[in-house]
Amino acid sequence: MSLWGLFLIAMGLSMDAFAVSICKGLSVRRPRIKHVVITGLYFGGFQALMPLLGYLLGKQFQSLIVNIDHWIAFVLLALIGFNMIREARSGGEEDLNGSFGIKTMLPLAVATSIDALTVGITFAFLKVQIVPAVSLIGVTTFVLSAAGLWIGNVFGSRYKARAEFFGGIVLILMGTKILLEHLGVMG
Repeated sequence: MSLWGLFLIAMGLSMDAFAVSICKGLSVRRPRIKHVVITGLYFGGFQALMPLLGYLLGKQFQSLIVNIDHWIAFVLLALIGFNMIREARSGGEEDLNGSFGIKTMLPLAVATSIDALTVGITFAFLKVQIVPAVSLIGVTTFVLSAAGLWIGNVFGSRYKARAEFFGGIVLILMGTKILLEHLGVMG
């Protein structure tokens, strides 16, 4: 997988964390640098950890399903993408408090990175170099989450749904690209 493809996946995966960071920014009167760093570390860290765990899990089963791995990658990425689009269109508001403690941030970080676990499984089938991939995902999510906190504080919830919708589209397109490449339609 190309660096550009990995970057697009990193962007798509980070959109949930970005959207939640925007909401987090709404709940803080005046975000401080420490809030920005905490948000970036939680979301970026878990977005890097989960695909690594998924990759390790996927490696265990790779030989059993090597003939259909491209279909699995397509279905998983499409399901994640469609779910993100559905959530973006539902317009439901998340109830977030202004705390940056572990009891608040840990569940948010885990919840926004579950889809990254699934992507990690697909990375095992696609023979992606996992360390650079998870590093890129983690750094991208760190930056977007940190920016999301500031954006949420300044602009409000106007961009939350758009971010989730965009992330869903990107993941669906990447899944489609993987499928078409393995079927020989794309070179």
